Parts: sequence; structure tokens; C-alpha cells
Amino acid sequence: MARIPQCMSTQHPDNVNLPFFAESPELGGEDEVQEAYYAYSHLGCTEQMWDCEGKEVDNFVVRKLLTRYDTFFREKRLGRDVFLTLRVPNPEVETAEAKILLETLESIPRSFDTACLFYGNECPPIFEVILPMTASHVAIDNIYRYYTDIVVGKQERSLGEGGMTIADWIGKFRPDRINVIPLFEEMDHMLDAHNVVRRYLEGKDITDQRVFLARSDPAMNYGLISAVLLNKIALQNLSEVSEETETRIYPIIGVGSAPFRGGLSPETVDQVTAEYPSVHTFTVQSAFKYDHPLEEVQSAVRRLEERKPGRPRPIDAEAALDLIGRYSRAYERRLGPLAPLINRVARYVPERRKRKLHIGLFGYARSTGGITLPRAIKFTAALYSVGLPPEILGLDALDDADIGFIRETYVNFDEDLRAAARYLNTETGFVPRELADRVADLVDVEPDAEHAEITSEIASALRENETGRLSSLVLSAAHRRKFLG
Repeated sequence: MARIPQCMSTQHPDNVNLPFFAESPELGGEDEVQEAYYAYSHLGCTEQMWDCEGKEVDNFVVRKLLTRYDTFFREKRLGRDVFLTLRVPNPEVETAEAKILLETLESIPRSFDTACLFYGNECPPIFEVILPMTASHVAIDNIYRYYTDIVVGKQERSLGEGGMTIADWIGKFRPDRINVIPLFEEMDHMLDAHNVVRRYLEGKDITDQRVFLARSDPAMNYGLISAVLLNKIALQNLSEVSEETETRIYPIIGVGSAPFRGGLSPETVDQVTAEYPSVHTFTVQSAFKYDHPLEEVQSAVRRLEERKPGRPRPIDAEAALDLIGRYSRAYERRLGPLAPLINRVARYVPERRKRKLHIGLFGYARSTGGITLPRAIKFTAALYSVGLPPEILGLDALDDADIGFIRETYVNFDEDLRAAARYLNTETGFVPRELADRVADLVDVEPDAEHAEITSEIASALRENETGRLSSLVLSAAHRRKFLG
């Protein structure tokens, strides 16, 4: 098994500032090729996630990287020293993009041939794909089997009367197999992740398996505390399956810069890695890369790449699930009345990528309540923009015993709440009094005066319907925080 990266650069658009190489405020396909090179060469990330979804899918990324940055890639070999990991559409959920999955899998042997020509020997530049919204072991297995049985398997088929095989005609299809990384995003599937992984591993010669846990979408669906506790339960369960099956499981966690979305910035590396000690790979999203001084980003990436993962923090799963049930219901009750405001403000949050990322699960989770909301980054940005950090929603439903349990289990709870509460503005008229009081009971709040001033202006512009100023005000507030959402 090749070295498994501990820092995965992603394309999540949570950045305020644009990278110097961006050709427009929205990064497009060519910018993202340069971004991958920049993440490897300047930031020191050893892995780039490449989204094969949306309107500008680029299946020639390997060729572009090797031809444009040949000096770098001769020294740092793609597939051995630095890694490109494809996130593919889930055909069970994203039916309109289902066939992009097949195109993407077919592109892997072509990328292999490109790298062979470049390096002069065989080393697959791509050998892993991420399956979002994983719900079953069958969903993972279908991709694994399609690649081995159809993409690679067809090379042995004969053509016409001469008996020539496809491999004789156009060359062999390599690599022989790929690793499929399940990404679990929805509560029931996160809680069942260990069983799904166990079933998937049965009968396969797999010694090392990566498993991806979402942190951002669960926060949006069930609230901050639920997201943290769900991840901790899943990590504990995966550790047990690793011991049972004698398969090395390497967890990945998808964290953004806002405390609500994971709280990973160059300033918080030690906190976040201490929260999830058994996680092998942390995602580094756009705000982490572009909203901090370069030296700080490089140092933080180095710390992520060099750390030694440990065992998961123990958690009482039964007590945690009871708390999640009560807290997520309170979070949901708060969300309903806020939905029109969130949707209104989200329209003024700037786009940072030309192509959408995958659709996410919020629509499914909320369809019964009839609430439709934007994706997690815009959702978070909208609430921060009106002085109501989403981290505080639902806190009023928790008693002192609950808070005691949370503080024992979620070690950065006070620190995360304090970081979020800096941007709480009770003067905007959007913050329920009992929520503000509960936050003040729990932590000392030191408001950011400049952010408060901007959010008061946003509230005023919304009331007066002065929408012309909203985009620049939303961006100004985000500059203060060093993340969009």
C-alpha cells in the first residue's frame, strides 16, 4: 500500500479571498488544475480531491498536470508521492449524473497510460475514488466490481472473426483494481458505517481501507453537537471493526473552517486533531488555503502530514444518541422559522466555484418538513451574516447534565462555542433572547465589534430592502471571520 496522505486538499468553496492564480471570482476547470499543483508544490498537501461532478468535469487532469508541471512531477511522482483522488457521482442518488461515473472510471486506465509514457514505467496515478452519500455495502461494491469486471474485464473480450482481444487491439487496462472510499453523510448511515464497511470487506483481499465521514452536512441537518457526537460514535465503531477484521481502516473527516463545519483552520490544527485523534486524514478546504498567510498554511499542513494518529476518544454511544435525539429536535424547531431569512441572505453569498459540488442530503432530510435550504457553506454564511452563528441553535434544549456530558465527550466544545459567539450580534433582531442567554451562561462572550457593526448594517439593509449593498456587506463580514461559511 502506498503512503496514505494525512492532509487532503478539496474544492469546497468556503474561501473569502481568491487565490492569486484565479482567472475570475469563480474558480473553473483550468484554475482547479493549477490549484491541485499549488496544493502539492506550495502548500505541501500530499492529496487533492478531484470532483467529477457538475458541469465542467475534466477527465484529462492527469495529462494536464504532467505536461504543464513536468519538472515538479518528475521529482514528486503522482500516485506515489502525491495523490489525486476522484469523487464520483453516486448513481443511486444523482441519477442525472449517473453516467459521469462510468466516464470517470473509464478515464482511469487512460490516465495510467499517460503516466506510463511520462515516467517510463508503470505506477497508477489514480487508484482511488470516493463515493458520496454511501448507504450500503452494495453501493460500494457496485463501483469496485464495475471497474474490475467491466472496465478492466472487457480487455479479454474478442473482436470479430480474427480472435483479437480488446487488449491486443488497444493495449492493457491498468490498474487491475481500484480502492473505493465510502463517504457517509446521513445520520443512519454514519451510525451503520462500520457494518457497511464490514460487509464490503467480506471476501476481498483488502488489507487497507479508507472511510470518509462527513462533518459539515450532518451539522446542517442535525446541529453542531449531533455532528460531533455522530462522528465520534462512527470512529469508535470503525476502530472496533478494524480490530475484528484485521484490516487497517484509515478514517477521513471532512472539515471546514467555521466551528459549525469542523473548525479546522491553520490556527486550530492542534485542537481539531486532538478532538478526533483516530482520524488519519483531514480535509483542507478553500478558506484554510486562501484566507490565511502562506507561511501559516504551510506550517499547519506540515503538522497535519506529520502527526501520528491514535485511538479514538471513547464515547458512551447510548447516552450520546439520547442527547442527539433531543438536541436535533430542538435544532430543527429553530430552523423552520429561520428558513426564509437564510434563503434570502444566501442569495448574496458569492459563488466561488463554477461548478456545483454534489447535491448533499439536506433535501432528503427535510422533505417531510417542507423546508428547503441552501448547501452547508451558504447556509452557514447566511446565519453568520445576520449575527446568528448556527453553532448556538438548539443549545436552549440542553440541561446542565447534558452540557456536562458534552464537555467530557466533545473536548473543544467551550472553545468552539466561544469562537462562534464572537460573531453573535443580539442587536440585529434575529437572535432569540433565550439562545443568547444560554450562550452567555456557558461561555464568556467577547464580541467582535467590527463584525457586529457589519451584521447590524446587513440587518438594516434587509429591513429596508436595500439589497444593492448586501453582497459587499456579506463579503466584508466574512473577511473578518476568515471564512465564508
